[in-house]
Amino acid sequence: MGTISFPDLPQLAQHLRTELQTKRFVLLYAYNGTGKTRLSGAFKDLGKNGDERDTLYFNAFTEDLFNWDNDLQNDRERVLKINKDSRFFAGLGELEMDNRIRPLLSRYTDFEFRIDTTEWEVSFSREVESAGARTMMEDIKVSRGEENIFIWCFFLAIMQLVLDGAEAYKWVKYVYIDDPISSLDEHNAIVVANHLAQLLLNAKSPPRTVLSSHHTLFFNVLGNEFGKKAHRHFLGKDAGDTYLLRDTGNTPFFHHVASLRELCEVAESGELRTYHFNMMRAIMEKTASFHGYGSFSDCIQPDDDDPDKTMYARVVNIMSHGNYSLYEPVEMMDENKAIFRKVLSDFRKNFPFNPTLFEDPNNEAPTV
Repeated sequence: MGTISFPDLPQLAQHLRTELQTKRFVLLYAYNGTGKTRLSGAFKDLGKNGDERDTLYFNAFTEDLFNWDNDLQNDRERVLKINKDSRFFAGLGELEMDNRIRPLLSRYTDFEFRIDTTEWEVSFSREVESAGARTMMEDIKVSRGEENIFIWCFFLAIMQLVLDGAEAYKWVKYVYIDDPISSLDEHNAIVVANHLAQLLLNAKSPPRTVLSSHHTLFFNVLGNEFGKKAHRHFLGKDAGDTYLLRDTGNTPFFHHVASLRELCEVAESGELRTYHFNMMRAIMEKTASFHGYGSFSDCIQPDDDDPDKTMYARVVNIMSHGNYSLYEPVEMMDENKAIFRKVLSDFRKNFPFNPTLFEDPNNEAPTV
């Protein structure tokens, strides 16, 4: 398919819905700031028809359906409040959600919980050891990461109800999951990706599902699990407001290849922004790790007689530590563009990738 451009998110969302008619799963990799969360919202909005909906989604807004009451007056009974008006909780009262969530949650945490469907709140407890005795601490406030994984397990329990055909979730035709693992370490990222993939792949008739992430390992595990059963794309954005959807094919996809191609394209076009140094350094760090080098700077290998050899590494190091925003991109100075192109060109020469991965839709590879 190559690369397709879209002028706005609703048109991109409609394209994803069309793709889901040929395969039940779509995997998207995109950097933070590209618009993944807003895309999930645009996808959901296309399924609105009056009070009717067709998309169950998990994204940053899902977490907003829960909020803490910290009992500021007494500082004792802290509970997580639930937005009872959301369709997300359609089956909470009668479907024994505690028992559905608990075995999922036990994979990741050691705390207990109780859902009060009268007050629409969740209370947490944890067993602790003190003076040689074990006691249960009630009404605790769990950490932000623990809260996130509780909400994720809540969502998985609802997903299982969808797969089981529960009446309360008959309205779900599509599922859109965006970055569910921001607070997990790499081991648990693998566990979550594997569990999610098996949940969907083993279902008799799973809903048509979009999975998007900026997390490299999470995305790659999903790609390996789904194989040819899913469309796989790299989602990018040009210097304007155009969204670019690049097909990564059915071969194993590593996001740094797509990142490197993007850097080659912007280096050739001249649309270089300061944050591109951050992207280049990230690619070099992964390459250095793969080849057994100790630092990204070991991947900066100009000719031995180049008088600026040390300077290149310093510039990349300094520029990649700046607070450069993806939302308000700043164009590089001309001298930094020259350094960027030189370092990128040397990197591609010394660490060659398959050149066909860098061909554009017209089969013309970037020269950088």
